Amino acid sequence: MRVGVIDVGSNTIRLLVADVEAGALVPVAKDKVRLGLGEEIERFGTVSGLHVTAAAKAVAKMAGTARDAGAPSLDVFLTAPGRQSANAAELVAAIARRAAVPVRVLSAEEEGTLAYAGAVATTELLLGPRVAVCDVGGASTEIAVGSPGAAPDWVRSVPLGSVRLTARVVRGERPTADELEEARAAAVEEFSHLRPPEVAIALAVGGSARAARRLVGPELGEAELAEALWIVGSKHPRVIARRYGVDRSRARILAGGIVLLAEAQRQLDVPLHFCDGGIREGAVLASAQALAAA
Repeated sequence: MRVGVIDVGSNTIRLLVADVEAGALVPVAKDKVRLGLGEEIERFGTVSGLHVTAAAKAVAKMAGTARDAGAPSLDVFLTAPGRQSANAAELVAAIARRAAVPVRVLSAEEEGTLAYAGAVATTELLLGPRVAVCDVGGASTEIAVGSPGAAPDWVRSVPLGSVRLTARVVRGERPTADELEEARAAAVEEFSHLRPPEVAIALAVGGSARAARRLVGPELGEAELAEALWIVGSKHPRVIARRYGVDRSRARILAGGIVLLAEAQRQLDVPLHFCDGGIREGAVLASAQALAAA
């Protein structure tokens, strides 16, 4: 069964078309466009008309790609931009009109649940009886905990992601020591109400985790994340992009992402392991299950 999903996130709009057979997922087509909607929302509370038009145009193009790839089913959804922007309804309507498909806004719990499902289904790691999945997005961070083979039974979200945190505290090209401390304090405050259950293993998904893996490797424990934070605090984003193969726009917001990963790791009290699958893979699997049951 071939399924397509388009994920309109705070930093990037992404397309995934994949075949699902016997629970296994095989990617067929991918695309992405970086727009930085989360930074605009953080600074102004809304998405500009220019970016509403750009987002709708990008989604329309991706919808065409999905159809050309033979995906009869297409799920288009917004994550934090649909929850946090003052003109979210305008953004949703513009995307739906240009893409000619229904568009939905995920709740924070739905976002965490899909990221959990995608990570658990695609990881090659041996999972214990209880697993956590941490998804640091551009404007929010979700942590979901559950047992493999079932939906998560504990999902929490904080309205702070790599884009919003970096835009809030970093004033120059790279973060100063004082700005990193300010970012840590903001993360601690946002996470202070969380009391995650004990887990045997934790997976980290999303662009910040992918970039951190390039800096320090796939296991993101306390020491590795401290090293990653030292790198982003001591090197210009251009250097990070060139030396570690991190996209330049990602390098600019990496300080906030790593601070949030470090706080999530502290809360969970186990190392985070990078996982390439996440919310889009979870959405593909959910769509395939719904179509099979129809």
